Formats: sequence, structure tokens, C-alpha cells
Amino acid sequence: MTNDPHPPLAQDPVDQVLPLKDLILYGFQHVLVMAASPITAVFLVAQTLGFDPALTVSIISATFLVCGIGSILQSYGPGGFGARLPFIMVPGGAPIAIFLAIATQTDVQTAVGAVLVTGVFYFLALPVFRRLLRFFPPIVVGTMLLLVAVNLVKIYGGTITGRAGEAHFADPVNVGLALATIALTVIFSRVFTGTLQRISVMLGLIAGTLTAAALGRLDLSGVMQGPLLAVPHLFPFGMPKFDVLAALPLIVFSVISMAEATGQTIATAEIVGRNGDAHAIVPRTIRGDALASVLGGLFGTSLIITSGENVGIVRATGVRSRHVTAMAGVILVVIALIAPVSRLASVLPGPVVGGTAIIVFSIIGVIGIHVLSRVDLRDHGAMFTLASGLAMGLMPILVPGIYTQFPQWSQMILGNGLAMGTITAALVNAMFQLTAPRSTEKELA
Repeated sequence: MTNDPHPPLAQDPVDQVLPLKDLILYGFQHVLVMAASPITAVFLVAQTLGFDPALTVSIISATFLVCGIGSILQSYGPGGFGARLPFIMVPGGAPIAIFLAIATQTDVQTAVGAVLVTGVFYFLALPVFRRLLRFFPPIVVGTMLLLVAVNLVKIYGGTITGRAGEAHFADPVNVGLALATIALTVIFSRVFTGTLQRISVMLGLIAGTLTAAALGRLDLSGVMQGPLLAVPHLFPFGMPKFDVLAALPLIVFSVISMAEATGQTIATAEIVGRNGDAHAIVPRTIRGDALASVLGGLFGTSLIITSGENVGIVRATGVRSRHVTAMAGVILVVIALIAPVSRLASVLPGPVVGGTAIIVFSIIGVIGIHVLSRVDLRDHGAMFTLASGLAMGLMPILVPGIYTQFPQWSQMILGNGLAMGTITAALVNAMFQLTAPRSTEKELA
């Protein structure tokens, strides 16, 4: 009975308010890990569409701003917008690719209009999607998390090697920097205790960056050039154009995104010890994604969605407070408004960021294995659910271009390994559950 004041924190650590210095420290770690996503996304769009440097910096600033506001929204969940979980929001990889496809086929104003239309579609589709949440039991969520890990490791591996065919592809120094960053992160996690152990990911990234600087692989020459303040502008490309047909690929992706948000919400709620039914939180996550995406469209970005990246950070550090990711959101907003900080973030060495990302994303795979450990994989239905989900999910990830001869409209779904694997697992599991004995249903639910 002497511990009466403590049970609420132990039961729901996600609501624990840490000291300010810890909030800033742990929040900054989240920012360092996720920074590669907005930077890579904006540079990809800028290079493809031929933005000038000033416009590129402005869009980077806008992306950081919306990611920050979205992270605060998901962490605090005002008015039902946001899950009240430790989420960080980023521009998704698939939405960027679709955004670019729309922009190149039409123009960038139409692509921005597609983002706004899709944001509204989220709200319209949510009442229907809520009825499908029962089709995402642990077997489906665990499959999805494994595919998330494999997909993200593959994507961010490209920041280490560069593109095949380029002069410096798989440069041994770059690969060595990535491996050194991974090794340093593991060493820090083993050697340190307490707070230092919890920020081992950040320490690994900083140590990797210092190593890159010692090898002459860090260029800071342009950080202090240009204005000190970066003020994002509404409609930086002019007024958006609305074309529902052009927006259709992004609308279809939003359904896939809702499925991804479902798995991430359920997994994160379990990791942080959130009380109550995790499925009931999912609509709040999706509404937060919708609002952030609409806001992103106003500032010229693609869809801004809840990220599975920080799930690995939460598990690696053991820091489960949503106030930490809210602080990360505040830091992102500050980065958005201070131009030199945005420019500094943009010069972090790709191999170091890639090495950090890979160890964090691999932890997401470990979380997926942990979720699957609760499922009896000797059961015939569970075995085939996992096998079919991995088969359909891994093929497009590990065999790029496998569906290039299929109709264009089908490639977006079939070629998205994460989406295809998750949908397949949900459908196969539902098929087996329709004829399963009631006791088996309860065991797998």
C-alpha cells in the first residue's frame, strides 16, 4: 500500500510527464531519427520537378512545420484528432512517389489538389473503414510490422549505397560509416545505463556524424548562407487544381494508409501500455492523418502520415511518454522556422542517417516477431495467414518490377509490398476465421 501514488503511472506510462530536460533530450532523438524522411522526400520532389534552391528550402521548412504540428496533434489528440500516443508524422514514401507521378503527368498544382482531395476523402471513408477493424488481429499486425521493417530497411539502404550505376555506388567508406554507426549505437546501448542508454540511438547518430566529419564526408559550408528565418508560404505553387481522376491513385493509397495506421496504432498502444481497446483509438489516428495531410496540401507538401519509424525508438529507449513526441513536434516547428537549422539537418551524411534508420527499423521487425509470438503458428489458418502475407508482401519489395507488365491501375496496390501483404493477411485470416471453431477465434483475436 506504500506505493499507492505510483500505479497510475505504471498502468499508463504513455501519459507520464518527464522533466523538461528529458523531454527535450528524448524528443530531439526522435527528430534526428525521422529527419531523413522529410529531407529525402523534398529533395526527391525538388530534383524531379526542377525547383530552385530557395523554393526547395521553403518546402523543406513547410514539411518540417507540418510534421511538427501533426506530431503534436497525434500526441495530444485534441477534439478526437490524434491518438494520444507517441507518434511522429512524416511524408510517406509511397505518397511522394504518387505525388510525383501526378505532378509529372499533369502539373504540380494538380498534385497539390490531389493531396487536398485525399485529405477530405479520409474523413468520408472513415465511418466505413471503422467496421473493418476487427479484421486486424495480432497475426495481421505482426505480419505488417515485419513487412514495415523489411521495406524501410530496403528504402533507407539506398541512402548508404546511392543508386546503382552511379560512380560512387556502394562506396566502401559510405558503407563503413553506416556499419560504424550501427556498431556505435549497439555499443552505447550496452555500455551506458539510465538516460545515456535511452539516447543510444541519438548518440550513435552523433558519433557517426563526427566520424564522417573526420573523414571529410560532412560539408557545412552552406549552413549559414541565406536568411536566418524560413517562413513557409501557403500555396507556394499557386492555387491548386482539383481533378478527381488525377487524384484517384492517391485516394486509393489513403485506404492502404488507413490499414497501415491501424496496425501501427494497435502495436504502439500495446508497447506503451495504453489502457483500453486499441482498436477504438484507430479512428483518432486516422483523423489526425487526415487533418495533417490537408494542412500539408495547403503548404505544398504531399500526404503527411503517422510513421512507424518511431515505434522502434519507443521500444529501443523504453521511453513511452507521448509528451516526448509532442516535444519532438515543438522542435520540428522550431527547425522549420530557423533556416540554418533546416540547412544543417539537410547536410547530415546519408550513410550515417541510413545506418541509424536501419537499426531502428530492424527493431520494428523485432516488435512484429514479439506480436506473432502470441499466435499459435502451428494452427493451420495462422500458418497460411502469415505465409501468404509474407509471400505477397515480400515479392514486390525483394523483386522490384515484378508487376511492371500489369495494368497501371493495379501496380499501385500489387507493387506496394506493405499494403499487399497486410491486405492479403487480413483477407486470408478472415477466410479461415469464417469456418473456425469459436474457441479458435477467441485464441487468435
